[in-house]
Amino acid sequence: MEAPPAGTAAQEAEDEPLLLAELKPGRPQQYDWKASCETWSVAFSPDGTWFAWSQGHCIVKLIPWPLEEAELSCKASERKNRGIKADVRGGGGAKEKTLECGQIVWGLAFSPWPPSGTKERDGLPAPGRSCLILATGLNDGQIKVWEVQTGRLLFSLSGHLDVVRDLSFAPNGSLILVSASRDKTLRIWDLRRDGGSKQVQVLTGHTQWVYCCSISPDCSMLCSAAGEKSAFLWSMRSYTLIRKLEGHQSSVVSCDFSPDSALLVTASYDTCVIMWDPYTGEQLRTLRHVPLPPALDYGGDIHASSLRSVCFSPEGLYLATVADDRLLRIWDLELRTPVAFAPMTNGLCCVYFPHGGFIATGTRDGHVQFWSAPKVLSSLKHSCRKALRTFLTTYQVLALPIPKKMKEFLTYRTF
Repeated sequence: MEAPPAGTAAQEAEDEPLLLAELKPGRPQQYDWKASCETWSVAFSPDGTWFAWSQGHCIVKLIPWPLEEAELSCKASERKNRGIKADVRGGGGAKEKTLECGQIVWGLAFSPWPPSGTKERDGLPAPGRSCLILATGLNDGQIKVWEVQTGRLLFSLSGHLDVVRDLSFAPNGSLILVSASRDKTLRIWDLRRDGGSKQVQVLTGHTQWVYCCSISPDCSMLCSAAGEKSAFLWSMRSYTLIRKLEGHQSSVVSCDFSPDSALLVTASYDTCVIMWDPYTGEQLRTLRHVPLPPALDYGGDIHASSLRSVCFSPEGLYLATVADDRLLRIWDLELRTPVAFAPMTNGLCCVYFPHGGFIATGTRDGHVQFWSAPKVLSSLKHSCRKALRTFLTTYQVLALPIPKKMKEFLTYRTF
């Protein structure tokens, strides 16, 4: 009998992901055109109780999670005829909300729950009101910040000169927000600042549109991806450039950190995902998107495998990628190959549910799809590695008086 992978103690059979639900926007008559209908971004709240969907035409849907039982139990639950004001009740009886943003919405980001002791200021509700915040990046360069529970617009952030393509909140609840824009800059915002400007810093250096930004879970690093062959790694303490990560052959368009901050993945139009050690800048492995055998080819004659999006699973053992070859892939990092495929048309973005088991994807048609994903019970070995790497850098691990093989495991040179 073949031994199970070192990273897991138990896992479900890695079959093709099942389409659990598909939500299609029901538009009023004046929105019956194709332009600006794309779902550029989808997001789950950190606690998994809300789902945000930029469904095109300047609208964001805030949907309580989990979806109604009927919606998740059928393969494709369509709400075409329910209208954009329809209510869906999830856990706790919360109601679906519609945010009219006034501009095309490109980026979405939920804040973590603010820490206790924060006072209400500048329109931000105090944590006693269970405040959860959603930031939306718009076509005109503005960022609108909303209170999730009420759907109320709290304030707008101005400064960018072009599309705000992506947003990322610091995971520590500090309400530090990073925005990435087509004006070739990143901006750091402190949403707790009283009055005046909440802008803290402008990061420059990119020569092309900035597509993506991601803050490491330990809040020490920021990665940004632009229409260039390198990704930039910044310090979140000094807001200075640490290094450029060079290795791709075309534009880097997406990036994500592992849950323990020990790994960074970047996806590119060159059809490759590169996994990096962000502390040393070393390339650990490359995942290549190659055409499928004819029997498994869902895309017909199309083999354009340019990457659109990449994200880590919550336990850090899998990746999900969306590419132009009409496929959602799920990768096992130990095996270095896809372990599951699902056919999807015109995919743009993907994100894992914070507690695992689901992946949400957005498409050019304004649809959002929910897919099953492998459910993983991490081995004790991986759980210990993950716990240690949340507070030890690669250099600190290498300095430990432990055997070489253990160092290689702890630094992800081996799985």
